[in-house]
Amino acid sequence: MDDDAGATPDPVTTRSAAEIAAAWRRERPGTPTDSIEIVTPIWWLAKLFTDDRNRALREAGIDAATLDLLSVIRRSGPPYTLSTREIARRTLVTAGAISQRVARAERDGLVERAPAGTGRRTVLVALTDAGHALVERSVDTVLGREAALVSCLSDAERAALTELLGKLMADVRRRTARQED
Repeated sequence: MDDDAGATPDPVTTRSAAEIAAAWRRERPGTPTDSIEIVTPIWWLAKLFTDDRNRALREAGIDAATLDLLSVIRRSGPPYTLSTREIARRTLVTAGAISQRVARAERDGLVERAPAGTGRRTVLVALTDAGHALVERSVDTVLGREAALVSCLSDAERAALTELLGKLMADVRRRTARQED
């Protein structure tokens, strides 16, 4: 017997993006529907990836903001220290949000703050041993799960998708940046 018998059907699996586009073309001829079969699956995938990442983070005992902070510092290489300004630049998060993240991570014993000693107001943030251990465990958990989620793609398919997503991302950023001006 099917484990899902009697369960509410998932709208993502019962209604394809092609069906959605066709319905709009039927109901509103002339409405631009070319993007639906690209954008809709991207939104659905984003939701699935986000939900799965959140489960992995809960299992690892870390939240997304803390993982982001610790990961940026860890990827910087030894001595695993960055200025708050550099952290903000690399994460695309405001200085205020970085300050809050650093304060919370410092309170949890994951990072240490110290003045840069350059005479300016620069603050350096370094991973503690506990922060280093947590980011190592968390990254393995999250990236391992994400690798499994894309394992159905061959190396050639991954390369092609990476290239296409990069092209789309660059163009969407360019087009939306002009709209914000």
